[in-house]
Amino acid sequence: MPYSLREVSDVIESLWPIAGAEGWDASGLIAGHPDDEISRILLAVDAVSDTATEAIETGADLLLVHHPLLLRGVTTVAADRYKGSILTRLIRANCALLAAHTNADVVSDGTSGVLARLLNLTAIAPLVSSADGETGIGRVGRLPQPVTLGSLAHALSKILPATATGVRVSGDYDSTVETVALCGGAGDSLLSTDAVTRADVYITSDLRHHPASEAREQAGLGRGPALIDVSHWASEWLWLDVAAEQLRERLPDLTVQVSDLRTDPWDFVVTQ
Repeated sequence: MPYSLREVSDVIESLWPIAGAEGWDASGLIAGHPDDEISRILLAVDAVSDTATEAIETGADLLLVHHPLLLRGVTTVAADRYKGSILTRLIRANCALLAAHTNADVVSDGTSGVLARLLNLTAIAPLVSSADGETGIGRVGRLPQPVTLGSLAHALSKILPATATGVRVSGDYDSTVETVALCGGAGDSLLSTDAVTRADVYITSDLRHHPASEAREQAGLGRGPALIDVSHWASEWLWLDVAAEQLRERLPDLTVQVSDLRTDPWDFVVTQ
C-alpha cells in the first residue's frame, strides 16, 4: 500500500536530520504535497533532465536527489528555463522532488562514511565533527595495511563508477600511504584542517588549480598529504545504494530504485 509523502518525509528526516545540514544548504521538499501518495521512489545524485525523465518513465512518485535543484536563488521557474522545465515536468507527472544534501553527508553512513567503508578504513572519524562528536563533514581513518599511493588510486578507480575524468593523483606513485582523509563531493575547503594535513593522502573532488598547487607545495615540505581528485558525482553516487536499502527497511511496501544514469557533466577527454 502507498505511503503519504509526509510519512516518507518523516523517515527521511529520521535518517538524515535536516538539523545536520549546513546553513547555506537547501535540503528538503522542493515539490509535492505532504498528502500525496508515494509507492515508488527513484534515487539520483542530481535533478537533471535525464533523471527527471527516468523518474517519470519508471512511474516514480518521488525523485529523491542528493543535490538540491534550487540551491542558489532563482527568480523564475518558467518552463523554458532548465530548472523550471524539470519542475514543471515532475509536477505534471505527480512526481515529488526532495533533496537530502549536507544532512546526508554528515551521518555515519552518509556519502563520506560509505566511501570510507568501501576502502576498508578502520578507526573512522569525521574530519570536522559536529557538536555531538559523532557526525560531521568528511572522514579520516587508516587502511588495514600500508599501500602505495598508486595502488590506492587503482583500488579507488575500481570502487567508483567510471567517468571521463577518472582518478587524478598528485604525489609519488610509489610513496607509502596508510592514513586516509576523504570528503565526498567538493572538499578543497578542508585542505588546511588538521586531520587532512596529518593524513598521508586526501581524497575528494573538484580540486581547483591553486588550492591543489598550494597543498602540493606544502606536501613537498613534509606538511601535507598526497591528493586524489575524483568525480564529484561518482564519489556521492556510492551512497545511493545504502540510502535505498535504509528506505526499504523503514518503508517495506515502497519500491525504491537507484538511477544508474551518469550525471557527471564531462563526456570525454582528449590527450596528446
